[in-house]
Amino acid sequence: MNYRHAFHAGNFADVLKHAVLARILAYLGRKDAGYRVIDSHAGIGLYDLAADEALRTGEWRGGVGRVRAARPSPALGDWLAPWLSALRAVNGGDDLLVYPGSPAIATALGRLQDRYHFNELHPQDAATLTALYAGDRRVRVGSEDGYVTVRAQLPPRERRGLVIVDPPFEEAGEFDRLTRAVHDARKRFATGCLMIWYPIKDVAAVDAFLAGAAGAGYPRLIAIEQWVRQPGGDGPLAGAGVLVANPPFTLADETEAILPELTRLLAEDDGAGGRVLRLAEDG
Repeated sequence: MNYRHAFHAGNFADVLKHAVLARILAYLGRKDAGYRVIDSHAGIGLYDLAADEALRTGEWRGGVGRVRAARPSPALGDWLAPWLSALRAVNGGDDLLVYPGSPAIATALGRLQDRYHFNELHPQDAATLTALYAGDRRVRVGSEDGYVTVRAQLPPRERRGLVIVDPPFEEAGEFDRLTRAVHDARKRFATGCLMIWYPIKDVAAVDAFLAGAAGAGYPRLIAIEQWVRQPGGDGPLAGAGVLVANPPFTLADETEAILPELTRLLAEDDGAGGRVLRLAEDG
């Protein structure tokens, strides 16, 4: 439990992950009926960009900092709009003082009828998250193993919603646990949307994970990946992806259209790239 996302909040991987998350939530919000968001590894919710952790690495400057300073095309601007709306909401305007994690993005874009279960195993972070949402009756905070949460909280009472699994990848075997989580979610909440974040370090391990996830039998399954330099070797994280089961029907096409521009914006060298993989499609 040593991983602390405060050192990495707002980096390039967060941009992709949270922009995709915001688009999924915007899609869910098109219907009046409430939905539930279950976040298995939730963190603390909000990250102070003036805190020592953020200042020590400065990773946010190469992620959200670049996006905020850019003038994107209309297509990329539209794709980023829900995420940027959440940024403004938690900061109370255009100044970038704090960076929202998945819980803060979800609640910023949510409505009175929506419900949230945020889980965080790290005791100190769980306490911080609990304090953040002490006055929000829509939110429940748990502090168990995140993979137990995926099994225990499904299916949600609302029968619609999103499960987020974003583990720290501190221990060996994380991809195996993620594969089991995909299969568990499919059994318990077959019609729900599932979003899983993963790092791209060992490409063979990523390919094996995606193949195992495809075996769960979701009718629609996509993976969105981006790397700011060629993955592999030592050093800081070079690439990351999100696996989305039961994605909004437009998500793959619209992301594929803007991914080259987003990749150029976040690239660190000529080895940067990205792709959208359609692992399973209806029909």
